[in-house]
Amino acid sequence: MKKQPSALLAHGFALFTAIAWGSSFIASKILLESYSPTQLMLIRFALAYGALWLCCPKKLKLSFKEEVFFVLLAISGCSLYFFFENSALTHTYASNVSIIVAAAPILTAIAAHFFTHDEKLTKGCILGFAVAIVGVAMVVFNGQVVLKLSPLGDLLSFGAAASWAVYSILLGKAMNKYENLLLTRRLMFWGFFTALPIALIEGKSFSFAPLLSWESIICVVFLSFICSAIGYIFWSAASKRLGIVIVCNYVYIIPFFTMLTGVIVLDEPLSLMGIVGAVLITLGMFIADRKKSAQS
Repeated sequence: MKKQPSALLAHGFALFTAIAWGSSFIASKILLESYSPTQLMLIRFALAYGALWLCCPKKLKLSFKEEVFFVLLAISGCSLYFFFENSALTHTYASNVSIIVAAAPILTAIAAHFFTHDEKLTKGCILGFAVAIVGVAMVVFNGQVVLKLSPLGDLLSFGAAASWAVYSILLGKAMNKYENLLLTRRLMFWGFFTALPIALIEGKSFSFAPLLSWESIICVVFLSFICSAIGYIFWSAASKRLGIVIVCNYVYIIPFFTMLTGVIVLDEPLSLMGIVGAVLITLGMFIADRKKSAQS
C-alpha cells in the first residue's frame, strides 16, 4: 500500500484544486463563446483521459459491477454535475448558482453521516458550515447584492450540489481501492461517454477552428490537464487522507478564487464585503476542521 501524503500536503492538494477550479470559470467563459457546455465537457474529459493514459498506460481490470460503479461515479461527479451547473447559469444569476452549489459540503456531510461509518456530522461541523456559507454569500455578492428567485435555475443549481454530494460519497467508497491516477483516468473515460449522449441530443456542430488560437490553447490545456486530470487526482488524494467531509469544505472557497481571478485577469472590483466573506470562509473551514480533528 502506498504511503499517504501528510495532512499538510493533503490540505495543499485540496487548496490547489480549489484555486484551479475557481479560476476555471474564466477559461470556460472564453471557450463557451465557441462551444456549448457539453462540447466543452467532451474536450476536457477526452484530453484529460489521453494525458493520464500516457502518464500511466497500466490497464485497470474491473469487473462488470465495478464498471457500473465507475459509470455512476462519472455521472455524479462529471457529466451530470456540469450539466446541472451550466444549465442553471442559463436560467438564473451566477450568484444564485454559486450560493446554492456551495451547499454541496453540507449535503455531503449529511449524506456521509448516514451512509458512512467514519464521517459523522458534529456540532462543530454545522457551526463551521454556517459561518462559511455566510462568507460564500458575501464573496459572491461582492458589494452588489442582487438576488432573484428562479425556480428552474435554482432547482438545477441544487441538482448540481446534490450531484457533487453523491459523487463525494461514492468517491469515499472507491478511493482506498484504486490508485488515484487510475481512478481519475477511469472517471474521465466514463465522464466523456456519459456526456456524449447529451451532445448528440443537442445536435450542435463542432469545429476545431476555434482551438487554433493561443488563447484557446492555453484555456484548453488549463481546463483539461490542470483542472480535470491533476485536479481530480489531487482531490481524491486529499479525500483519502483527510476524509470527504473536510475536503469538500474547500468547495466554499471556489467562489473566492473565481472573484480573485476576475480581479486579476478582468480587472473587476474587489469590495470590503468580498474580503470579509473570504475571512469568514476561512474561519468556517477552520472551525469544521478543528472540531472534526478533535473528534478523531
